Amino acid sequence: MRPRHLFHAALLLPLFAACTPAYDVAVVGGGTGGTAAAIEAARGGARVLVIEESPWLGGMLTSAGVSAIDGNYRLRGGIFGEFTDSLAARYGGYEALKSGWVSNILFNPAVGAEVLGNMAREAGVEVRTGSCKEIQREDGRRWRLRLGDGPPVRARILIDGTELGDVALGVGAQELRDRVSLQDMTYVAVVKYYDQDMTMEEPEGYNPELYRSCCDTWPADMTLTYGALPDGHIMLNWPQGGNDIYLDYLDMPQEEVYRQAKNRTLGYIYYLQTELGYRNLGIADDIFPSEDGLPFYPYYRESRRFAGKDTMTLAAAKNPYGYDLYTRAVAVGDYPVDHHHNQNPRREELSHLWYGKIPSFSVPMGVLVPVGVEDLLLAEKNISVSWEMNGATRLQPVVTGLGQAAGALAAIAIKSGRHPSEVPASEVQEVLLDHGCYLLPFLDLKPSDPGFRELQEKGVRGEVRGTGRSVGWANETWVNTPEQ
Repeated sequence: MRPRHLFHAALLLPLFAACTPAYDVAVVGGGTGGTAAAIEAARGGARVLVIEESPWLGGMLTSAGVSAIDGNYRLRGGIFGEFTDSLAARYGGYEALKSGWVSNILFNPAVGAEVLGNMAREAGVEVRTGSCKEIQREDGRRWRLRLGDGPPVRARILIDGTELGDVALGVGAQELRDRVSLQDMTYVAVVKYYDQDMTMEEPEGYNPELYRSCCDTWPADMTLTYGALPDGHIMLNWPQGGNDIYLDYLDMPQEEVYRQAKNRTLGYIYYLQTELGYRNLGIADDIFPSEDGLPFYPYYRESRRFAGKDTMTLAAAKNPYGYDLYTRAVAVGDYPVDHHHNQNPRREELSHLWYGKIPSFSVPMGVLVPVGVEDLLLAEKNISVSWEMNGATRLQPVVTGLGQAAGALAAIAIKSGRHPSEVPASEVQEVLLDHGCYLLPFLDLKPSDPGFRELQEKGVRGEVRGTGRSVGWANETWVNTPEQ
C-alpha cells in the first residue's frame, strides 16, 4: 500500500489572488529544522508562516520526545546555542543538564517546546496548527497552500520541515534512491515514578522475549538513568531490547506505524513493570497533552531524501579537503555515523554501520536546495545526503543548524528578489556568522572569542585548514591541534 501523501502539486492560474493571505515564506512542518528555519527567516525580515500538525514546535526535540541532544556540545552556536543556553538558564547551568549519561544536555520536552515557542513568537513567526491539504505552484513565482478547511494562503518560498519529506515528494523533487534499508524508529516515552502501583494492562501483541536483552550490557537501574531528565522524569529511547522497532514506515499507513510502534514501547514499559519489578514506573501524566500521555509522533531516524545542488557523503566527511563542499559550509556536526538496525532482520549485514567513526564535519548549503524545483528548500532529514551519512547529519544540532541556514537563505532570496538557487553560499555564510554560527567545526575559538569570525572566513576560503580526528563520541577538528 502506498503511504498517505498530504500534498498534491499542479499548475494553477492565479485566481482570487487578491483575497489570498500572502507570506514570504511558508514552512510546512514545525520540526527541529523547520522551527529554526522559521525563526531565522523571520529575524531576517521575512513574513513567515509555520504549519504544524502537533501542538508544539521543535519536532524530534519536543513533539517526538527525544529530549537528549546528541553531539555538538562544544559547537554551540547560532539558534542551537540560544536554545541550549535557555535550557541551561532554566535548570541552573549546563552541569544541571547532564542528568542522564546518554547526553550532556537533557531536558523536559515541554520545557523545550516552551523555549522554542517563545523564540518563534519573539521573531514574529505566525504558527497555525493543523494539516496542509494541498500545495500548488502558481504562475512560476509563488506557492498556494490550502490548510484544512480554511482559505488558501500564498508564499514566495516553501520550506519542507516535515518528518518524512512529504512536501518535497508532493511537489515533484527528485528522491535519492541509495537507501539500503530504513533505520529502526522509536516511539519514545517519558515516564516517572509514582507513589502507587502503575502496572498497565498487557499491551496488544505483548511478547516478553522482545525485551529479554534490554539489560544485557548494563543493569536495569543504569539502563533507566540513560535518559534521566533534570526534573526526575525518564526518557525511554533504548535501542538494545527496548523500544526501537523496524518498520518499513515510508510505505505504510501512518495509523498502522503509530499502532505498532506504540505497542512496542508499551510492551517495554510493561516488561519493566512486570518482569523487572518497576511497578511504580508509569507514563508521565504531566508532559504531553495527548490522550495516552505519549509524544505526538514517533522518532524517525530517517526520511525520504532529495537530490540537491550538493550531496553530502561519508567520503566528504572523512576527507573534507578532497572535495570543495567545505567552501559552501553552513552547519557543523561532531557525532559518529550512528545507524540503528538492531531490530532489522538484516542487522548482521548492516552491523558495520553502527557508530562508524568520522571526524567532525561541515555540511554545504547546496544540500538544502533541491534540483528541478524552484523556491523549495529542505530543512530536515530530507536534505541531499547519502544514506550512510544520514547517520550523522540526522542528529538534532545538525538539523537545527541546517534549518537556520535554510531560513537565512530564504530571507536573502526574498530581500533580493532572487530564487534561492541563485544565492551564493558566501552571502548566507555572512549572515550565519553575524548570528554566531559555526561554518566549520574548528574548536580553536568559540563564537564569543575574538578572531572567531576571521578564522571561520579563512576556513571556508581555504586559507587555513583543520585537522580532524575521532575521539570517542565527540569527534574533533582543530586548526592548531592540541597535544592529547
